[in-house]
Amino acid sequence: MDIASLLEAALLGVVEGLTEFLPVSSTGHLLLLGHFLGFESTGKTFEVLIQLGAILAILVVYAGRLTSVATRLPNDPAARRFVLGVLVAFLPAAVIGAGLHGFIKNVLFETPSVVCVALIVGGVVLLLVDRRYGPQPAAAQPRPVFYWHDDAMRFPPLVCLIVGFAQCLALIPGVSRSGSTIVAALLLGSSKRAAAEFSFFLAIPTMSGAFAYDLYKNRSALSFDDGALIVVGFVCAFVTALIVVRYVLDFISRHGFAPFAWWRMIVGAAGLIGLLIYG
Repeated sequence: MDIASLLEAALLGVVEGLTEFLPVSSTGHLLLLGHFLGFESTGKTFEVLIQLGAILAILVVYAGRLTSVATRLPNDPAARRFVLGVLVAFLPAAVIGAGLHGFIKNVLFETPSVVCVALIVGGVVLLLVDRRYGPQPAAAQPRPVFYWHDDAMRFPPLVCLIVGFAQCLALIPGVSRSGSTIVAALLLGSSKRAAAEFSFFLAIPTMSGAFAYDLYKNRSALSFDDGALIVVGFVCAFVTALIVVRYVLDFISRHGFAPFAWWRMIVGAAGLIGLLIYG
């Protein structure tokens, strides 16, 4: 293994940590960057496995709240309702993702143009949603059809289920797991902060499940060199995600989602131009 490969793995890890919990599609960024760098991993496993670093960042930041939920679980209906809601939201992507795993990894992950188009379309959708639910006082925001929620730990089961089905859109690389879940929660009446926070909580089982399933599917193809690259990417993803998670909620509360929408469209357009020029 050469130094260049390790530096590429570190760069991809930093990009993973910076983008995983933002509505910009970390997978889309990783696939495009890896494509233009010429970075190849066994079955695109690197791009999935380094997400464990981002998961660990969530667990560290929310350790107190998650520990509190765990200790209250036997006797507190609210704690049980929260855990059930996250599991309900997780199930659609778990079932559909497992069923379409081969198509996703072998077709969608290998088609950079799909990523670029998904980034642009998702950016347009996010911009439209932001203009309706953007940075303005909560009292001035339009009330949607269903509910209005300011606490991510109190989402009703129906809201959780719908958000879970919205998360399935992110099986298309470039759509963004956090973006699809945040938009769905906003349209169902969540505040911006609660929508982003619920997306964080939902990331724990979703990304852990994707990690475990992908590791199992590619266990025979991984090598020691793959492991070294994954460790480097993991550490870089963890450190950068830790910083992002600590500050992203305040940023979203102040600025809304428009900056991320424009970023998606710029990256998607630049990617299409790059594909036309370089292939």
